[in-house]
Amino acid sequence: MADYEAVQRGPLRLKGSGGALGAGKRKKKAKDKAQILEQIVSSKKQEEEKKRGLDKRTPAQVAYEKMQEKRQMERILKKASKTHKQRVEDFNRHLDTLTEHYDIPKVSWTK
Repeated sequence: MADYEAVQRGPLRLKGSGGALGAGKRKKKAKDKAQILEQIVSSKKQEEEKKRGLDKRTPAQVAYEKMQEKRQMERILKKASKTHKQRVEDFNRHLDTLTEHYDIPKVSWTK
């Protein structure tokens, strides 16, 4: 019984709890949020300035990447312009134009 005399009795006390649950947590205020937003904006500006200074691409490379982005946007808009139903109808029309060579063969010879 002497081994169990050092056991703490009562409720558990967690580090940083301050007595009540959640009392140790600090809520963010509007000032904190504003400061965080300012830091994010300033860091983005700094990154853009660094990119401009470190940009060692040739004008042809820059033009190539712009055209790639433009073509990608066109593809996205083209795909977004049709509904699923329209895509299925177009696919069925395409399948109708194919020859019988592309048909699914019969599996069973008994019927």
